[in-house]
Amino acid sequence: MARKATADSTGPIVIKKYANRRLYNTQSSKYITLDYLAELTRKDIEFKVVDAKTGEDITHNVLTQIIMEEENGGKSMLPVNFLRQIIALYGDSMQGLVPQFLESSMDNFRKNQKQVQDVIENALTSGPFGHIAKQNIEMMRAAREAFTPNLGNIAGKKDKKDKPKENLDELKRQMADLQARIDKLSRD
Repeated sequence: MARKATADSTGPIVIKKYANRRLYNTQSSKYITLDYLAELTRKDIEFKVVDAKTGEDITHNVLTQIIMEEENGGKSMLPVNFLRQIIALYGDSMQGLVPQFLESSMDNFRKNQKQVQDVIENALTSGPFGHIAKQNIEMMRAAREAFTPNLGNIAGKKDKKDKPKENLDELKRQMADLQARIDKLSRD
């Protein structure tokens, strides 16, 4: 699956990792966290992490670190047996094929994920309680949108002293929009 770059650039965002383990977004000129990189990944925004001293591409290592933190943080997704199978393939004659296979499998999974969600939603909303299910689904979507961090200004083009007020204004607008949606759903 092709990942998209930011609207302001043609290539990936370059992140520098310093010896003190700090990450620096060269596009927005800000220090960032691994959580921020995880969010960029979820939003399909392409980035590249380089060692600040050597210029070596260390994106693979940082992505692996993000997975380890997610796994250690109680969000375990990788079954032990799967991890054992991956480890067993290191040094095997098939090792060269595994990355391509895994990438292709994940691309297919993500493409089909939307179709599976649509089938489940249609199954839930077509029965006698379909109207209620549609309302619940819309409320969940509205809540998800309200609590998803806004990464729209990744480029960091705005004046820094105006950001807190703009962020507060944007948050107030989003809350008002969410309240309006909830009010509309309760009226229906």
